[in-house]
Amino acid sequence: MESSLPSTQIWDSGDSAERKNEAKNYNEVMSTFPRVKGLNGYDYYLYQGFFYAPFFLEGLMAVQECFNPQSTDIFVASCPKTGTTWLKALTFAIFTRSRLSGSTTSSLLAKMPHDCVPLLEYDLAQNPSNRDLAIPLVSTHVPYSCLPKSIISSSCKIIYICRDAKDAFVSLWYFLARLQMSKNVEPLPLEEAFELFCNGIANFGPYWDHVLGYWRASLEFPEKILFLTYEEMKKDTAAHAKKLAEFMGCSFTLEEEEGGEVQKIISMCSFEKLSNLEVNKNGKHRLDTPIAIQNSFYFRKGEIGDWANHLTPEMGARLDDIMERKLKGSGLKLPR
Repeated sequence: MESSLPSTQIWDSGDSAERKNEAKNYNEVMSTFPRVKGLNGYDYYLYQGFFYAPFFLEGLMAVQECFNPQSTDIFVASCPKTGTTWLKALTFAIFTRSRLSGSTTSSLLAKMPHDCVPLLEYDLAQNPSNRDLAIPLVSTHVPYSCLPKSIISSSCKIIYICRDAKDAFVSLWYFLARLQMSKNVEPLPLEEAFELFCNGIANFGPYWDHVLGYWRASLEFPEKILFLTYEEMKKDTAAHAKKLAEFMGCSFTLEEEEGGEVQKIISMCSFEKLSNLEVNKNGKHRLDTPIAIQNSFYFRKGEIGDWANHLTPEMGARLDDIMERKLKGSGLKLPR
């Protein structure tokens, strides 16, 4: 059974024949998985309880089999469109602030956050050396239960961010719509995409299961997993920046706090600052790859409650009801 979307070759042409065969074997295995039409109009594969676009699934299977983390690695985890770009910027800026004078600023001015923190199921699946080992940050959209066992059984730390499902859906739909239109492809109507999302069909979804997996893990391993919400971070960014620094093992000193370092980083990583940088207005993410995307697509509004401008009250209430039922008994109450 052939995929309706060309598979991204996980191993580049310079790799060994053995690795190319491994990629071929992943495609053969994937062809046996259940498939459904996804939000981008292409097929998603159902694997270990979650839906995946084929190129991310191929990468996930590769890292599940082969990835070995550093003991000091810090994984920035999220479902797509839940604050990932902002969290990457903040964690990168906080961790690298003292490496070299001006290095953080110059990096985030010259590269968008997704190019500063490598993605486990794409960048490191292609080549484990696609990273700066001095910076232990790695990002992932992979659900907790699907992470490589080498990560779960290690001393690695995980920072997870989620947000209100309504805003997450609207942000995701606009992102995919802009991506489709850039390829002269008609995007899936919002109402049709909403039905799929409510049925759990989204890349790395169902959304509620993704959130629940990390929430329950954070209760079991609070010293290893920091669970955050976008809304709470927006409400008190300074407190969360300091919490992030402490969790990553690079707390702000009293001198840094008194010198305004926390506010400087918050300002540098703000939506207003990042979205107006030349690299994010006109640059491209993963240029010369099958998944090259304009950087501007990652910056739409960054607002809380914007869903109300795009969904009807009935649609909002329906998604709220789904989330309430799915999270019942977990102790987790997401902002609405």
